[in-house]
Amino acid sequence: MRNTIVRRAGLVGAVLVAGGVFAGVGTAQAGTPTGAAAASGTTAATPATAATPATAAGTADLGEAGFTKGSTTVTVPTLAPCAVEGPVSATASPVSKTGLTFGGGTTTCDTTVTDPGNDLTTTTSTANGKNFELSALVSVGGPRVRLSSYTVTCTATQTQTSANWTFSGLGGITGLPSPMPANYTKPLTKSNGTALANAVFNTQTLPGDGSISLTMLRFDFLPASGITGSVTVGRTACSPTP
Repeated sequence: MRNTIVRRAGLVGAVLVAGGVFAGVGTAQAGTPTGAAAASGTTAATPATAATPATAAGTADLGEAGFTKGSTTVTVPTLAPCAVEGPVSATASPVSKTGLTFGGGTTTCDTTVTDPGNDLTTTTSTANGKNFELSALVSVGGPRVRLSSYTVTCTATQTQTSANWTFSGLGGITGLPSPMPANYTKPLTKSNGTALANAVFNTQTLPGDGSISLTMLRFDFLPASGITGSVTVGRTACSPTP
């Protein structure tokens, strides 16, 4: 079967379709703000400076969940969180709850010294997960959503941050655009078109201070499902290094 993949620079992602199974990839970037000052009737350029980032230096996790269906409340705390400040790595075993499975995975939040003389560093914060399944919607006529694997990464230097995501083996969701826009919402529906939940892909936050936050996929349940709450899959964030 012929496969086609489309990439475009900027805050978008690409989706690859092969035999009815979806894979995706995306990138976002943020530059460090710069500033200039003038005084005493003369103009002088100051060195590039950035506001204090609201985002942590570097973090990643596999996801989390909190939702209620009928009399059952499902809670999955943040899985395998890591941070540049520590812990710098984490591992999560598979977690199976009513209507939901996270297949486990690993995270790392590394710092690399690139110029010892000037104390320059880069950071890389990555989460690798596998075998995710959301089955909470099946009993109300919705799809069973599966992901074979997924990865989110945030990389930071002194002047730039970039965040990337990839996933493979997506089942239960079809008709995704390629390239994938930032903050793209795909309704998950019954056969009659009733929306039960929204699957929000490629959620990006760029505060303007050079930092960036990325959530690969989030499920927000809607009233017609009889479920309240949400599920998050794959998160990372980082700020420019000092």
